[in-house]
Amino acid sequence: MPENKGHDGVKELDSLNSDRLRTVQLNVCSSEEVEKVVEIVRSSLKDPEKGMWGLVNNAGISTFGEVEFTSMETYKEVAEVNLWGTVRMTKSFLPLIRRAKGRVVNISSMLGRMANPARSPYCITKFGVEAFSDCLRYEMHSLGVKVSVVEPGNFIVATSLYSPESIQAIAKKMWDELPEVVRKDYGKKYFDEKIAKMETYCSSGSTDTSPVMDAVTHALTATTPYTRYHPMDYYWWLRMQIMTHLPGAISDMIYIR
Repeated sequence: MPENKGHDGVKELDSLNSDRLRTVQLNVCSSEEVEKVVEIVRSSLKDPEKGMWGLVNNAGISTFGEVEFTSMETYKEVAEVNLWGTVRMTKSFLPLIRRAKGRVVNISSMLGRMANPARSPYCITKFGVEAFSDCLRYEMHSLGVKVSVVEPGNFIVATSLYSPESIQAIAKKMWDELPEVVRKDYGKKYFDEKIAKMETYCSSGSTDTSPVMDAVTHALTATTPYTRYHPMDYYWWLRMQIMTHLPGAISDMIYIR
Protein backbone atom coordinates (compact mmCIF):
# COMPACT_ATOMS: atom_id res chain seq x y z
CA MET A 1 0.00 0.00 0.00
CA PRO A 2 1.50 3.38 -0.93
CA GLU A 3 2.56 5.51 2.02
CA ASN A 4 0.07 8.26 1.21
CA LYS A 5 -2.77 5.77 1.63
CA GLY A 6 -2.02 5.20 5.33
CA HIS A 7 -4.97 4.55 7.59
CA ASP A 8 -5.48 5.87 11.11
CA GLY A 9 -3.70 2.89 12.66
CA VAL A 10 -0.49 3.66 10.77
CA LYS A 11 -0.63 7.33 11.75
CA GLU A 12 -1.28 6.44 15.37
CA LEU A 13 1.72 4.08 15.48
CA ASP A 14 4.00 6.59 13.75
CA SER A 15 2.94 9.28 16.23
CA LEU A 16 4.42 7.21 19.08
CA ASN A 17 7.90 8.12 17.77
CA SER A 18 9.35 4.92 19.22
CA ASP A 19 12.85 3.91 18.20
CA ARG A 20 11.70 0.29 18.65
CA LEU A 21 8.86 0.59 16.15
CA ARG A 22 8.87 0.97 12.40
CA THR A 23 5.77 0.86 10.21
CA VAL A 24 6.06 -0.35 6.65
CA GLN A 25 2.98 -0.60 4.47
CA LEU A 26 2.58 -3.34 1.91
CA ASN A 27 0.05 -5.25 -0.13
CA VAL A 28 0.25 -8.90 0.95
CA CYS A 29 -1.16 -9.87 -2.46
CA SER A 30 1.98 -8.60 -4.20
CA SER A 31 5.02 -10.89 -4.17
CA GLU A 32 7.17 -7.96 -5.27
CA GLU A 33 6.09 -5.78 -2.33
CA VAL A 34 6.48 -8.64 0.14
CA GLU A 35 10.02 -9.33 -1.04
CA LYS A 36 10.89 -5.64 -0.70
CA VAL A 37 9.69 -5.70 2.91
CA VAL A 38 11.74 -8.85 3.59
CA GLU A 39 14.80 -6.91 2.42
CA ILE A 40 13.86 -3.92 4.63
CA VAL A 41 13.54 -6.24 7.63
CA ARG A 42 16.75 -8.09 6.83
CA SER A 43 18.71 -4.84 6.50
CA SER A 44 17.28 -3.65 9.84
CA LEU A 45 18.45 -6.71 11.79
CA LYS A 46 21.63 -6.42 13.83
CA ASP A 47 22.67 -9.87 12.64
CA PRO A 48 20.59 -11.26 9.74
CA GLU A 49 22.36 -14.60 10.11
CA LYS A 50 20.71 -15.01 13.51
CA GLY A 51 17.33 -14.42 11.91
CA MET A 52 14.10 -12.79 13.03
CA TRP A 53 12.02 -13.89 16.00
CA GLY A 54 8.36 -13.46 15.09
CA LEU A 55 5.87 -13.05 12.26
CA VAL A 56 2.17 -12.32 12.91
CA ASN A 57 -0.10 -12.70 9.88
CA ASN A 58 -3.13 -10.51 10.60
CA ALA A 59 -4.07 -9.02 7.21
CA GLY A 60 -7.62 -9.92 6.33
CA ILE A 61 -10.79 -8.83 4.61
CA SER A 62 -14.32 -10.11 5.00
CA THR A 63 -17.60 -10.11 3.16
CA PHE A 64 -20.97 -11.81 3.33
CA GLY A 65 -23.51 -13.41 1.04
CA GLU A 66 -24.96 -16.83 0.44
CA VAL A 67 -23.23 -19.04 -2.13
CA GLU A 68 -25.63 -18.18 -4.95
CA PHE A 69 -25.35 -14.49 -4.11
CA THR A 70 -21.53 -14.43 -4.15
CA SER A 71 -19.52 -13.89 -7.31
CA MET A 72 -16.40 -15.88 -8.16
CA GLU A 73 -14.49 -12.59 -8.14
CA THR A 74 -15.45 -12.08 -4.49
CA TYR A 75 -14.32 -15.59 -3.54
CA LYS A 76 -10.97 -14.98 -5.24
CA GLU A 77 -10.50 -11.51 -3.75
CA VAL A 78 -11.04 -12.67 -0.17
CA ALA A 79 -8.80 -15.71 -0.66
CA GLU A 80 -6.01 -13.63 -2.19
CA VAL A 81 -5.67 -11.60 1.00
CA ASN A 82 -6.69 -13.97 3.79
CA LEU A 83 -5.20 -17.25 2.58
CA TRP A 84 -2.62 -16.65 -0.15
CA GLY A 85 -1.41 -13.49 1.60
CA THR A 86 -0.70 -15.54 4.72
CA VAL A 87 1.07 -18.25 2.70
CA ARG A 88 3.06 -15.67 0.73
CA MET A 89 4.22 -13.76 3.81
CA THR A 90 5.11 -16.92 5.71
CA LYS A 91 7.11 -18.46 2.87
CA SER A 92 9.00 -15.22 2.31
CA PHE A 93 9.95 -14.70 5.96
CA LEU A 94 10.47 -18.35 6.90
CA PRO A 95 14.24 -18.44 6.21
CA LEU A 96 14.74 -15.62 8.74
CA ILE A 97 12.31 -17.16 11.25
CA ARG A 98 13.96 -20.56 10.88
CA ARG A 99 17.42 -19.18 11.64
CA ALA A 100 16.17 -17.70 14.91
CA LYS A 101 14.04 -20.76 15.75
CA GLY A 102 11.31 -18.18 16.14
CA ARG A 103 7.53 -17.98 15.95
CA VAL A 104 4.83 -17.79 13.31
CA VAL A 105 1.43 -16.62 14.59
CA ASN A 106 -1.49 -16.80 12.16
CA ILE A 107 -4.71 -14.96 12.92
CA SER A 108 -7.56 -17.23 11.91
CA SER A 109 -11.09 -17.03 13.33
CA MET A 110 -13.71 -19.10 15.06
CA LEU A 111 -15.06 -19.31 11.49
CA GLY A 112 -11.92 -21.26 10.62
CA ARG A 113 -13.26 -24.05 12.80
CA MET A 114 -17.02 -23.88 12.23
CA ALA A 115 -18.91 -22.78 9.15
CA ASN A 116 -21.71 -20.25 9.09
CA PRO A 117 -24.45 -19.39 6.59
CA ALA A 118 -23.69 -16.44 4.30
CA ARG A 119 -19.98 -16.44 5.22
CA SER A 120 -18.53 -19.05 2.85
CA PRO A 121 -15.90 -16.74 1.21
CA TYR A 122 -14.47 -15.93 4.65
CA CYS A 123 -14.86 -19.43 6.12
CA ILE A 124 -13.06 -21.06 3.19
CA THR A 125 -10.02 -18.85 3.68
CA LYS A 126 -9.87 -19.28 7.45
CA PHE A 127 -10.28 -23.07 7.22
CA GLY A 128 -7.36 -22.87 4.77
CA VAL A 129 -5.27 -20.83 7.23
CA GLU A 130 -5.92 -23.50 9.88
CA ALA A 131 -4.78 -26.31 7.56
CA PHE A 132 -1.73 -24.37 6.38
CA SER A 133 -0.75 -23.60 9.98
CA ASP A 134 -1.07 -27.25 11.04
CA CYS A 135 1.05 -28.46 8.12
CA LEU A 136 3.67 -25.81 8.84
CA ARG A 137 3.71 -26.68 12.55
CA TYR A 138 4.39 -30.34 11.75
CA GLU A 139 7.20 -29.42 9.34
CA MET A 140 8.82 -26.90 11.68
CA HIS A 141 8.65 -29.05 14.82
CA SER A 142 12.10 -30.61 14.40
CA LEU A 143 13.57 -27.25 13.37
CA GLY A 144 12.57 -25.47 16.57
CA VAL A 145 10.05 -23.06 15.04
CA LYS A 146 6.75 -22.73 16.92
CA VAL A 147 3.54 -22.13 14.94
CA SER A 148 0.38 -20.90 16.67
CA VAL A 149 -3.13 -20.05 15.50
CA VAL A 150 -5.27 -17.37 17.14
CA GLU A 151 -9.01 -17.88 16.60
CA PRO A 152 -10.86 -14.71 17.68
CA GLY A 153 -14.60 -14.81 18.30
CA ASN A 154 -16.95 -11.99 17.35
CA PHE A 155 -14.98 -8.72 17.48
CA ILE A 156 -16.66 -7.33 14.38
CA VAL A 157 -17.72 -4.08 16.08
CA ALA A 158 -14.17 -3.42 17.29
CA THR A 159 -12.68 -3.93 13.83
CA SER A 160 -15.02 -1.42 12.12
CA LEU A 161 -15.11 -3.69 9.08
CA TYR A 162 -18.70 -2.80 8.35
CA SER A 163 -20.97 0.19 8.75
CA PRO A 164 -24.70 0.15 7.93
CA GLU A 165 -23.84 2.19 4.82
CA SER A 166 -21.17 -0.25 3.62
CA ILE A 167 -23.47 -3.23 4.18
CA GLN A 168 -26.18 -1.60 2.10
CA ALA A 169 -23.68 -0.71 -0.62
CA ILE A 170 -22.41 -4.30 -0.77
CA ALA A 171 -25.98 -5.60 -0.79
CA LYS A 172 -27.07 -3.29 -3.62
CA LYS A 173 -24.08 -4.24 -5.77
CA MET A 174 -24.66 -7.93 -5.03
CA TRP A 175 -28.35 -7.76 -5.97
CA ASP A 176 -27.69 -5.75 -9.13
CA GLU A 177 -25.11 -8.27 -10.34
CA LEU A 178 -27.09 -11.44 -9.58
CA PRO A 179 -28.10 -13.67 -12.47
CA GLU A 180 -31.77 -13.15 -13.33
CA VAL A 181 -32.63 -16.76 -12.44
CA VAL A 182 -31.26 -16.31 -8.91
CA ARG A 183 -33.11 -13.03 -8.36
CA LYS A 184 -36.33 -14.59 -9.60
CA ASP A 185 -36.08 -17.83 -7.59
CA TYR A 186 -35.13 -16.24 -4.25
CA GLY A 187 -36.97 -12.95 -4.52
CA LYS A 188 -36.14 -9.56 -3.02
CA LYS A 189 -37.91 -10.29 0.28
CA TYR A 190 -35.67 -13.30 1.04
CA PHE A 191 -32.57 -11.35 0.01
CA ASP A 192 -33.47 -8.35 2.20
CA GLU A 193 -34.12 -10.62 5.21
CA LYS A 194 -30.61 -12.08 4.90
CA ILE A 195 -29.07 -8.61 4.64
CA ALA A 196 -31.00 -7.52 7.76
CA LYS A 197 -29.56 -10.52 9.63
CA MET A 198 -26.06 -9.49 8.58
CA GLU A 199 -26.68 -5.93 9.80
CA THR A 200 -27.71 -7.27 13.20
CA TYR A 201 -24.60 -9.47 13.41
CA CYS A 202 -22.32 -6.59 12.40
CA SER A 203 -23.57 -4.43 15.24
CA SER A 204 -22.81 -7.14 17.80
CA GLY A 205 -19.70 -8.54 19.42
CA SER A 206 -17.03 -7.38 21.83
CA THR A 207 -15.37 -3.98 21.57
CA ASP A 208 -12.45 -5.02 23.78
CA THR A 209 -9.73 -6.58 21.63
CA SER A 210 -7.27 -7.05 24.52
CA PRO A 211 -7.90 -10.83 24.71
CA VAL A 212 -6.68 -11.11 21.11
CA MET A 213 -3.61 -8.99 21.86
CA ASP A 214 -2.89 -11.06 24.96
CA ALA A 215 -3.08 -14.26 22.90
CA VAL A 216 -0.66 -12.92 20.28
CA THR A 217 1.72 -11.74 23.02
CA HIS A 218 1.70 -15.16 24.68
CA ALA A 219 2.23 -16.93 21.35
CA LEU A 220 5.28 -14.74 20.65
CA THR A 221 6.87 -14.70 24.10
CA ALA A 222 5.90 -17.81 26.09
CA THR A 223 8.47 -20.59 26.41
CA THR A 224 5.81 -23.09 25.38
CA PRO A 225 3.17 -21.29 23.29
CA TYR A 226 -0.19 -22.96 22.70
CA THR A 227 -1.10 -24.51 19.37
CA ARG A 228 -4.42 -22.63 19.38
CA TYR A 229 -5.80 -19.64 21.24
CA HIS A 230 -9.52 -18.95 21.60
CA PRO A 231 -10.13 -15.30 22.56
CA MET A 232 -13.93 -15.31 22.47
CA ASP A 233 -16.86 -15.03 24.82
CA TYR A 234 -18.43 -18.14 26.34
CA TYR A 235 -21.35 -18.34 23.90
CA TRP A 236 -19.06 -18.67 20.88
CA TRP A 237 -16.62 -20.96 22.72
CA LEU A 238 -19.45 -23.35 23.62
CA ARG A 239 -20.91 -23.16 20.12
CA MET A 240 -17.51 -24.02 18.64
CA GLN A 241 -17.13 -27.04 20.95
CA ILE A 242 -20.59 -28.30 19.98
CA MET A 243 -20.05 -27.78 16.27
CA THR A 244 -16.60 -29.38 16.22
CA HIS A 245 -17.14 -32.27 18.65
CA LEU A 246 -20.74 -33.43 18.30
CA PRO A 247 -22.38 -35.08 15.28
CA GLY A 248 -23.37 -32.58 12.60
CA ALA A 249 -27.06 -33.51 12.92
CA ILE A 250 -27.08 -32.21 16.50
CA SER A 251 -25.33 -28.89 15.83
CA ASP A 252 -27.48 -28.36 12.73
CA MET A 253 -30.60 -28.82 14.82
CA ILE A 254 -29.38 -26.27 17.39
CA TYR A 255 -27.84 -23.58 15.23
CA ILE A 256 -28.91 -23.84 11.59
CA ARG A 257 -32.35 -22.37 11.11
